[in-house]
Amino acid sequence: MKLIVAVVQDQDSNRLSNALTKAKFRATKLASTGGFLRSGNTTFLIGTDDALVASALELIRDNCRAREQMVAPVSPMGGNADSYIPYPVEVEVGGATVFVLPIEQFHHF
Repeated sequence: MKLIVAVVQDQDSNRLSNALTKAKFRATKLASTGGFLRSGNTTFLIGTDDALVASALELIRDNCRAREQMVAPVSPMGGNADSYIPYPVEVEVGGATVFVLPIEQFHHF
């Protein structure tokens, strides 16, 4: 058994949730916030058999895409103002950060 922890951008959340449901994967969705951009994310917890991990990863890859976004920087709070960039910058957001962990037991009651 494996536990797949997938952190995806909120924009991709519904598309991934629908794809997982259609493929008969059970997933728990948790609201989360990214530390770097402080933007909304959704964390999916997916328990599955070892043989189905590749299928789940393919669904995640197909439904979570990276995109470019302009982001206004957060002003330094008590930090060094020398590294502060006072204008919006373009960064890559989206995609998915995925962890696959071994689990000893998986129960669904």
